Amino acid sequence: MDEFIKSFLMIFVLLNPFIMSIYMLEIVKAMDYKTFAHQMVRAIIISFVVFFLFAWAGDMIFTDILQIRFLAFLIFGGIIFLIIGIRLILGTGPAIEPPKKASDHVSASIAMPYIVGPGTISASVIAGSRLSLFPALLSIFLALNLSLFALLAFKRYHDFLQQHNEKLLQRYTEIAGRVTALFTGSFAIDMIIKGIENWLSQYTF
Repeated sequence: MDEFIKSFLMIFVLLNPFIMSIYMLEIVKAMDYKTFAHQMVRAIIISFVVFFLFAWAGDMIFTDILQIRFLAFLIFGGIIFLIIGIRLILGTGPAIEPPKKASDHVSASIAMPYIVGPGTISASVIAGSRLSLFPALLSIFLALNLSLFALLAFKRYHDFLQQHNEKLLQRYTEIAGRVTALFTGSFAIDMIIKGIENWLSQYTF
């Protein structure tokens, strides 16, 4: 059970709906609640299928199919997160560019890169290695659905504030963006360090 809880928390923290709400702010603004909910449910289903494949196949996808080492993916993912964090700190635009048509068939664009990314894919591989297949998939399923619930609640909150107190919404966005940048940058460095440490541990000097 401890490994199950650890896997669930790891995936949920990486999904982090608080951070995702900042990444997806342009999409949240562009859609009405019903459309947003519909697209998010589809995005969650797409993401679950991807995570299922990585939890089930694990390192085989990297070594046998993609023919790259998992550690290389981990380090590169850390670099991508670091760039996103720097952009948020400097305020040089959205962390990830929103789809051009935010109101129509964007579930795949929401799934990747907002949900399916280097961190969450890595977490799926780790969950699959820690647990048998069903508990690993259950931990992923619960983390995805809890994140979905939180994002739908944020959409309601956003729409209410946009109509009644837009200044408060702008303050939330600015503060949350800075906090997001600190978390994203710190997590990126941790991913890079873990990748390098695991790579060095394979060699004896």
